[in-house]
Amino acid sequence: MVKKKLSIVDIANSLNISKTSVSFILNGRAAEKRISEELVARVMKFVEEVGYKPNSLAKSLRTGKSNIIGLMVEDISNPFFAAIARLIEDRAYKNGYKIIYCSTDNDTNKTKDLIQMFRDRHVDGYIMAPPEGIEEDVNDLLKNNLPVVMFDRYLPNVDTDHVVIDNKASTFKATQVLIKQGYKDIAFVTFSSEQTQMNDRLAGYEQAIAEAGLKTNIKQVKFQQNEDLIIEPIFEYINENHKRLDAVLFGTNHVGVCGLKVFKRLGISVPDDLAVISFDDYDVFQLYTPPVTAIAQPIEEIADNVITLLLNKLNNKTSLADKQTIIVPTIMNVRASSGK
Repeated sequence: MVKKKLSIVDIANSLNISKTSVSFILNGRAAEKRISEELVARVMKFVEEVGYKPNSLAKSLRTGKSNIIGLMVEDISNPFFAAIARLIEDRAYKNGYKIIYCSTDNDTNKTKDLIQMFRDRHVDGYIMAPPEGIEEDVNDLLKNNLPVVMFDRYLPNVDTDHVVIDNKASTFKATQVLIKQGYKDIAFVTFSSEQTQMNDRLAGYEQAIAEAGLKTNIKQVKFQQNEDLIIEPIFEYINENHKRLDAVLFGTNHVGVCGLKVFKRLGISVPDDLAVISFDDYDVFQLYTPPVTAIAQPIEEIADNVITLLLNKLNNKTSLADKQTIIVPTIMNVRASSGK
């Protein structure tokens, strides 16, 4: 038989006192309500003996705060998002908040369901790397005075705080690195997406190619949960074009890793056959032979800005009406893969 969970009423009945007194004591308001120290000690001793745990949802309804933050990212297993989430969680915990995080898989309907789940849990604030199509849901959060901070990308038609990197300048500089090395047929392989960060990365590549008077070579692939479905279109493109190309810029680390697997299948030597640069540096690129030149996002700075913005809103240090945009520069880690 499942043991019944004790309630405030059960505690009051057991001690023959009012449930209001128990509630005030458990919510730290005994001194305010002039409840005797002796009664407080009796209640706390009883609570410890029976192992009473307050209902967090009921408490949030009484106090208006759950001290929980909802964190929504594209894929929590992705090294970039995992590192950001960990740093945010540590800082939030030190400030009295816990994090519930989840993966949206860039799925609009799934994200809508997750937002509703967080609303049912009465979370105090939201951190999102949002997919497209949730503008109405986010605007509804803002109308209900729930702070929302976006990172990695943002929704152009939603006025909220966001922290992003300078994506366009990053791919512009990366493409220029290849051009200055003498490469002329440079491909840009990326996910097909209308998200702001992906549009900006494409725009940076196109600007650098145009300024150099070269021809664009763009391959966009659809994001898939099954990595094989990402690798195959990249394989077809590289297999068909690698003899005329001399360099490749990958738009994300996920695409970059898939591309390196394709190179291995095709026996392509880096940088002798194709020079390579990828967005989003991480360990695999440093361990590859030769090490891969990559655009590194300053993860600690991004995470710190994101949680600072949200905590300031939650603690009333900044107005919910004031919105900030923070653009963080990236770092180009130049390695052997991008040079002849």
